[in-house]
Amino acid sequence: MKFDMGNQTLSTLTTNTSGANDDLGSLVKQLVASVEPLEGKFNGAGRAAFDQFKARTDEISHDLNVSLGRILEGQGGMDTAFQTGDQESMDNATSAQGSANFDGARFSGQS
Repeated sequence: MKFDMGNQTLSTLTTNTSGANDDLGSLVKQLVASVEPLEGKFNGAGRAAFDQFKARTDEISHDLNVSLGRILEGQGGMDTAFQTGDQESMDNATSAQGSANFDGARFSGQS
């Protein structure tokens, strides 16, 4: 299996995840608002579960946003490590190239 990742992949992922983080809390609140017309239509355990979910909407929204925020922190750390490794790889290659004796190399296969 071959894994090939461009040097901007994690930055792009972090940007996209950040946008999702902003939207997540509002989506939970929209979900509750969209099912409010059903509130009086059912009873029993379903009603109790709905009431509990509705009462916990802010807490659920906060918890989801905190969790996604931690994912963003992890992605940022991975991006930093990847960018640092990419730069070090380039620096090492440049250093090795500077000390190589290309004039002394024989590429024609002749002795």
